[in-house]
Parts: sequence; structure tokens; C-alpha cells
Amino acid sequence: MFKNFFRNLQKKKLLNKEFEYLFDEEPKNEYVCLDCETTGLNPKKDEILSIGAVIIKENKVLMSKTFNIYVKPSDNISTQSILIHRIRPIDLENAIDPEEAIYELLKFIGSRVIVGYYIKFDIAIISRYTKKYIGIKLPNSSIEVSSMYYRTKKRRSDYEFVDLKFDTIMKELDIPLLGKHDALNDAIMTSMIFLKLKGLPAAKSTFYT
Repeated sequence: MFKNFFRNLQKKKLLNKEFEYLFDEEPKNEYVCLDCETTGLNPKKDEILSIGAVIIKENKVLMSKTFNIYVKPSDNISTQSILIHRIRPIDLENAIDPEEAIYELLKFIGSRVIVGYYIKFDIAIISRYTKKYIGIKLPNSSIEVSSMYYRTKKRRSDYEFVDLKFDTIMKELDIPLLGKHDALNDAIMTSMIFLKLKGLPAAKSTFYT
């Protein structure tokens, strides 16, 4: 009830009616898995440098339905930032303007549920851009794969530590690493984590956030 109330409130604030499709009914058994590379870890001030995404339908990752773009930053990226995301100035030579990038991303996402690893960060930083360009935060529901994984781990107490690092989850689930960590590869690997977990009863309790 409250979810629908806030969605309707969001819809009224939409500045560009072209994007009303974001509020359409979620396609059944269809998701979009995404990942952003950014200049830092503060969604209130840092910028998106690249976005990778892939469509999941039924129990398949649709490799023919991928999204991979570089986004032009407002300033030169720092050496410290490059060490984190490994995106060099040369990689951004053909980057597109943030507004165009966000519009393309929204068309790719549609009204699908968004899947990701620590996806709240990605949604928060994307929402800062969507608020600026279309007046609203990203309205899509989301699923967090680290929460799904956490629910599947048997613990002797609520205080027992569970390693939720990305590479640890990949190893535990016996999923192959796809070479370098970039936005698209991370989105594809995260989608494989999701598919491996989504059929497990314990993991299902994390749908949706």
C-alpha cells in the first residue's frame, strides 16, 4: 500500500512524461543487473564514469542484451580515483554526456526490477542524476545479491561473521571470474550470482528492497 502511494507521488513529480514507462508493471521473470564505476564512494558528490548492465530473463543471462557506456566526468579524474576504478583518461575519450547516458540507461532498464551487488549505492548515485534530469529518483524495485547470499549461510548465532566480499561469494558459489573487474563484467558476474541463488528458499525472502 505505502509502496504504491510513494510510487504515485513519484510519478506526479516526473518532469518528462516520456519516462512514465518506468512506472509500468514489472515484467514477469525479467530483471536488469547493473553496476557503476564511479570517482568515489560518496553518492552525494561523486560521479559515474561507466555503467554496465545486462538483462536476465527466466533463468538466462541475455548476452545479446547488454549495456556498456562510459560517462564524461565534469573534471579530470584523480590518480587516486584511477587506482580504485582503473578507468584512465584515455578510456573516457569517447565518453558521452551524463544526461544522454542516463536517458539511454533508463530506456534499457524500463520498469524491470534492478539486481546488483551493494545495489543501494548504484541506485543512490543514479538517482542523483535522474532527480536532476527528470525530477525523480529511480523508482524501480531492487534485489541485493549479498543479502540473498547471507540468508543462505547457516550460522550458529546471529553474531557469526559471514564474508560478503564479491570474490568470496563467487568462489563459494563456484562461479568463474570473467577477467578484469569492469562495470559490464561485474554486472554479468552478479547476474550469475543471482541466478544461482534465486531458486534457494532461504534467498527468496530477500525479494524485494
